[in-house]
Amino acid sequence: MDLSGLNPSQREAVETLNGPVLVLAGAGTGKTRVITYRMARLIRAGVPADRILSVTFTNKAAKEMLERTQGLIGKSLKKRPWISTFHSLCVKILREDITHLGYPERFTIVDRGDQESLARKVLRDIRVTEKSLRPGDLLSLISRWKSTGLSPERVADVAQDDKEFLGSMGYRRYQQSLKASGSVDFDDLLLLTEKLFDGFPDVLARHQERFSHVQIDEYQDTNGIQFRLIEALVRPHRNLCVVGDDDQSIYGWRGAEVKHILGFAHQFEGAKVVRLEENYRCTDRIIDIANRLVKHNRDRHNKVLRAHKAAKEEVRFVEFPDEQLEAEKVVGEIRFLHQKKGHPLRDFAILFRTNEQPRLFETELRRQQLPYVLMGSQSFYDRKEIKDLLCYLKVIWRLEDEQSLLRIINTPPRGISTSATQKLLDRAVRIGEPIWKVVDAAEAEGDITPKAAEAARRLHSQFRRWQREFDERPTQLDRLVQSLLEEIDYDRELERQYKEEEQQVARKATLEDYVNSIAEYIDRTSEPSLHDYLTTVVLERRDEGPDKEAMANADAVKLMTLHSAKGLEFPRVYMVGMEEGLLPHKRTVEGTEAEIAEERRLAYVGVTRAQESLTLTRAASRRKWGKPRPSPASRFLFEMRGSDD
Repeated sequence: MDLSGLNPSQREAVETLNGPVLVLAGAGTGKTRVITYRMARLIRAGVPADRILSVTFTNKAAKEMLERTQGLIGKSLKKRPWISTFHSLCVKILREDITHLGYPERFTIVDRGDQESLARKVLRDIRVTEKSLRPGDLLSLISRWKSTGLSPERVADVAQDDKEFLGSMGYRRYQQSLKASGSVDFDDLLLLTEKLFDGFPDVLARHQERFSHVQIDEYQDTNGIQFRLIEALVRPHRNLCVVGDDDQSIYGWRGAEVKHILGFAHQFEGAKVVRLEENYRCTDRIIDIANRLVKHNRDRHNKVLRAHKAAKEEVRFVEFPDEQLEAEKVVGEIRFLHQKKGHPLRDFAILFRTNEQPRLFETELRRQQLPYVLMGSQSFYDRKEIKDLLCYLKVIWRLEDEQSLLRIINTPPRGISTSATQKLLDRAVRIGEPIWKVVDAAEAEGDITPKAAEAARRLHSQFRRWQREFDERPTQLDRLVQSLLEEIDYDRELERQYKEEEQQVARKATLEDYVNSIAEYIDRTSEPSLHDYLTTVVLERRDEGPDKEAMANADAVKLMTLHSAKGLEFPRVYMVGMEEGLLPHKRTVEGTEAEIAEERRLAYVGVTRAQESLTLTRAASRRKWGKPRPSPASRFLFEMRGSDD
């Protein structure tokens, strides 16, 4: 295999095949290249491909890694390396072994909408008002507890205030409800896998034997439970290569712990450390200010990026009197560069710290008639018709999935009223049976009409038939979904809901796109199945956010938060709102050194998104509650310029 295209540090990382290895990969230093070349090198050295596990954080990164590896070793390999996200890996493990924990083999992964409905119900059941604890706050607490490996039984002992104590009660009920319905949430995928490894040594041993070499991408983003899962898997052989950059650890708020990458050599004795410091993305001027900024963080690995590109433009620091002028002038400059200098709109990104900031820029872009995309707008999967269809598929997969059933039991209308549905549900909950099993009794006792009972029985019969068809013909999912839509006459439902013909046409086109997306899933999957498809949808929605890749490639100005910008790059970047209270965020201005350090890393991530041109702007005053108030310059601006006064 030709390694001549690699620089000396990259080659050293690729050729270190055994033992613990930490690859410190600064921004734009070619880390994906190193990971894929190293996998190909392992295979060329005789390691069976299916004994290599490479874990990353998004499905997009996993797909890109697989394509690149196949490009190096060819697609003719009979076995492929395991390349997946943490959550996809855990799904595969749970699919084999979740019954050890008392869950059904056909478990369901709930999405955010299902979680919010369940959280609302749980808070109602334990008589906690939204004033005391909102459903979203309960879910945030539960997610934080799960990411640190805390079970409901242990949380009450560590609750620090009344809100957390109420949350601990909600957590217990929430978890009981999930398990009773044969469901898991996103965080359970990791938590239950750890529970399996801890409680069933034979299960752990089987999965340890499966892999002889493990790689982790974006290691700086791992949380405690992810670290423990990987440590358990590599314990027998310690052939672990982790790649990451402590200077880009920006997800502390969702449980990521930078200490794992900082302490790797201590946790894995004898680890080799390789530094990638050659930056191929940014110009030397951009790299200079990035280095100057991040060196102000004390607790970090010592490394200094070196740029391979000479700058044609200086990095600009621009101050405007207020936020209105900031938006007008930035958008005006983009319009000039696009119309007079020929720069395509896809070259431009406007990055900001908070979700409130883009409003003025959107207004200005519309006024100046420039197309733009705001990363994070509605997901394809959040549209009503797609949600309906996914609920049909979830019930086909698992007939007892009542949360999904309740959404579509009378969509399209089939004579089962809201009142009849509620009575069936109340009876099912009271006696602990699925809705399907209480229809006869509900009819006999006059709770529901004979017409509603017959409609429910007919629907149950349809679902059983659909389940058989989907089980028997997994490679024809797209055709089966199309015939399902025809059988339930969903077109008529769209015509009933949307009176304007334009809207009907648009919604029907969305369904066509959806069927196309299933066909694409079948094309890229070696063993398609309904369960694998539903799992893929949940994981992709959670990992990627709404159509992030398509949005990033659109020929339009990109507006996005600094967190959303991670992993992307653009020729021309504007970082706006460089003020104390915005960046660093007001929550951290008076906070700990660790909190400010994470905000500094976030600024560093923003700076290193720029390939050719970087402009940092601020407003001298900003409106708060309708009145202009002075807005001090961000301390990071002084650090970048090399002046601390």
